[in-house]
Amino acid sequence: MFDSDQYQLLDFGDGRRLERFGPVVLDRACPSAESVRPAAAPLWSSADARFERMDAERGRWTLHGDPPRQWTIAHGRTILELKRTEFGHVGLFPEQAENWDWISDQVGRSRSAAGAMKILNLFAHTGGSTLAAAAAGAAVAHVDAARNIVAWARHNAELSGLGAAPVRWIAEDAVKFAEREVRRGNRYDAVILDPPSYGHGTHGEVWRLAADLPRLLALCAELTMPRPRFVLLTCHTPGLSARGLRDVAASGFGSSSAHIDAAPLALVASTGQTLSSGVMVRWAGG
Repeated sequence: MFDSDQYQLLDFGDGRRLERFGPVVLDRACPSAESVRPAAAPLWSSADARFERMDAERGRWTLHGDPPRQWTIAHGRTILELKRTEFGHVGLFPEQAENWDWISDQVGRSRSAAGAMKILNLFAHTGGSTLAAAAAGAAVAHVDAARNIVAWARHNAELSGLGAAPVRWIAEDAVKFAEREVRRGNRYDAVILDPPSYGHGTHGEVWRLAADLPRLLALCAELTMPRPRFVLLTCHTPGLSARGLRDVAASGFGSSSAHIDAAPLALVASTGQTLSSGVMVRWAGG
C-alpha cells in the first residue's frame, strides 16, 4: 500500500472522489460513488483542481491556485510521474498498490538459479506493475497499445533507477502481441492483465472485454504452459463481480486454476469508508 504522505483517498460521494497525490489534492468524477454522500464536506474546499467531464471520454480541469503540471510520488523504490490528462486520469490507479506488493512478493519467492522470472504484462499502462516486478528481479514484456503511455512508463522506469532493467517496452495491441508470441514459441512464467471495458489497438483493433477476454486468457494459458507461476487479472468494468471474473479466468486457464482467489478492489478513505474500485483475481500457481 501507499504511505499516507504519498497517497490518500480523503473522501468520496455524490459521484466524485477527493484524493491527495503527494502534495496535490484532486476532485474527480467517480461513478462508483454516486449512491453515497460525502462524509467530510469541509475537506472538498482543499482541492487544487477539479475535473469535469465534457463528454463520455474527455473533460477539463478547473484549477484553484497554481498546482504543478507534473509531479511525482513514490511506492517503495518505484517513482511515478503524475500529470493531469484530458481524460481525468493522472497516470496512477492507486488501488493497484496492494497488487504491486503482491507481485514483488511472488517474484521474490520464485527466484532460482534458472534465471529471472519472465513476466508478460498486458494493458500495462504507466508501468506500476512492470516496475514492481522488475525491481524484484523479473524480466518483463510491457505491452500497451498507446505509444505515449509506453513512453510514460519508460520515463517512470528511469525515475525509479530501473532504466537498465530487463524490460521490453512494446506499443502494440495485446491480442495481436499474444498471438505472435504463441506463433514464435515464446513462453512466460507469469501474466499480469488490467484490461479496459472497451478500447482500441495501435491499428484500430477494437477491444470489448466481454467478447475478447476469454480468447486472450486462452492465449496467455498457452504462453505459460504447462502452468503459470502466477496470474494477476484486474478489471474496472461496472457490474462485473469478483466471482464472474474468477469464472472467466478459470475457464481460460483450465482446471489447474481451480484454486484462483477472487476479491473486490477497494480503497479506504480517511473517513473510514470503503470505495469500490473494481475486481481482481490472483492465482499463485507455484
